[in-house]
Amino acid sequence: MTDTRGPQPQYEGYATGPLPGEREPAPGPSGPYHPPQAYQAPGGGTQGGQRPGQPAGGAQGVGGAQATRKPRTGARTTPRTRKARLRVAKADPWSVMKVSFLLSIALGICTVVASAVLWMVMDAMGVFETVGGTISEATGSNESNGFDLQSFLSLPRVLIFTSVIAVIDVVLATALATLGAFIYNLSAGFVGGVELTLAEDE
Repeated sequence: MTDTRGPQPQYEGYATGPLPGEREPAPGPSGPYHPPQAYQAPGGGTQGGQRPGQPAGGAQGVGGAQATRKPRTGARTTPRTRKARLRVAKADPWSVMKVSFLLSIALGICTVVASAVLWMVMDAMGVFETVGGTISEATGSNESNGFDLQSFLSLPRVLIFTSVIAVIDVVLATALATLGAFIYNLSAGFVGGVELTLAEDE
């Protein structure tokens, strides 16, 4: 291929001047290059962004003041308490009946056990013998010995009597609790129910 553009003009700068690799460095202080920094160093040295020759007194500004601030130690934080105001709008009668039935059974068992323990303690202390002797002398005569308290308040008879009371208590407590749930649902429909305020500690 032949060049048909003809002779090209020569530029004086490229013809007479030195090449880019042969140029002399610009006059100035020699030293390591420090790129500009967005924030000043807290110590005031040249490694945190302070240029050589820059005054250290007025160049700190807001950034230097925030950098030298120390965090507070020992500050007490008050725990927040979240509160929620709720309302008991309805009580399920079936669940109330189950819970009341179990609680009344537990109360009946505790009653029977407490009666047996109390009878054994009183018998060990001689209460029945002393009181029974006094009652027997007061109610006795020449023909009869009087009322025998020890045979009347024997342990089997006391346990049977207490068990009957516990069974009656179970039936009555369960029925009254269920009836109370129905009555509460009716009254809550008119007045809105019982309001509760619940708090949660964090």
